[in-house]
Amino acid sequence: FQVAALAFLTGIAVAFPEHYQEVPIPYNFNYGVSDKHHGTDFSHNEDSDGKVVKGSYTVQLPDGRTQTVKYVADHLTGFQAEVNYQGDAQYPQKYGPPVTFKPKSYH
Repeated sequence: FQVAALAFLTGIAVAFPEHYQEVPIPYNFNYGVSDKHHGTDFSHNEDSDGKVVKGSYTVQLPDGRTQTVKYVADHLTGFQAEVNYQGDAQYPQKYGPPVTFKPKSYH
């Protein structure tokens, strides 16, 4: 039993070297969506040098304000965000039925 256990543990040690380390890969991306008909408006961009990630995203809120979040993240300091708002919140005096759109039929 002891020989089998020792062989099993040795196999695990060989399969997973203790000094294995993933190599960080730099990347960047961005996208944006702006659909005035439905009121959708947001964007996001992010860059990484393989160690530090920096980015921001912006979204049009239902109350009329624009929210922008700028952030930095790394293994030493973690995720740090700065949130800003543009505009003043607008609330309707009267509430009505939700706006819906009927699907179009195509023949």
